[in-house]
Amino acid sequence: MPDSAPLLAVSEVSVRFGGVSALADVDFCIEKGTVTALIGPNGAGKTTLLGAITGMVGISQGRVALCGRDITALPPHVRARHGVVRTFQNLEVFANMTVLENVMTGRHALVPYGILDGILRTPRFRAGERACREAALEKLEFVGLADKKDILAGELPYGSQRLLEMARAVAAEPVLLLLDEPAAGLNTQETKALAGLIARVRDELGITVGLVEHDMDLVMGISDAVTVLHFGAVLATGTPAQVQADPDVVAAYLGD
Repeated sequence: MPDSAPLLAVSEVSVRFGGVSALADVDFCIEKGTVTALIGPNGAGKTTLLGAITGMVGISQGRVALCGRDITALPPHVRARHGVVRTFQNLEVFANMTVLENVMTGRHALVPYGILDGILRTPRFRAGERACREAALEKLEFVGLADKKDILAGELPYGSQRLLEMARAVAAEPVLLLLDEPAAGLNTQETKALAGLIARVRDELGITVGLVEHDMDLVMGISDAVTVLHFGAVLATGTPAQVQADPDVVAAYLGD
């Protein structure tokens, strides 16, 4: 069951680009242990909100809190160290590195050695690399790509590259994983498998998930809560059933 305080709390956040308001006084929460979806038409501000949460987009006003701690002023890499990890709409794999090496890059934020250890290849470096490799292999097994560990990432089919992104993200052991349109470009079978994987990330790994997605079957099938953005403002928040029945949401986004 979710804690009384949300894992993530976005309070009255506004983002402006010049004279254009991308987000206006947005309140958005993600409860611990849930899959929470953020939906809305193109241009509604969904990706901008993810950027505000991760620190990649500066906010004009408002507050972002993680586990009750104000992280509004923290840069992206510090927020990542606190456990906020995201994926992107476009594939972001290292094509000329192996599948295993890609996942290890996600894990390297957690290694206990420094640059000098790496240069000198100290015992601490070697032990850290072994642990990093083992953890990366575990995550590849989790997403079903362990048998592809030595293949160059660029040689994987598109759907498998999406799984590789997921493995790399969870290898960082986030407390909050933000997925930006993870089903983009996937076929029906791949999308169904993705839905099961996201549920397993929540249930088996204990990672809270924030999801931006246009595939409504996916959203409504796995989400515990849904927030709808429209023209940079929150239009509705509730369970999938509540949102689907909201006449304003139907008129603005879902249709008949």
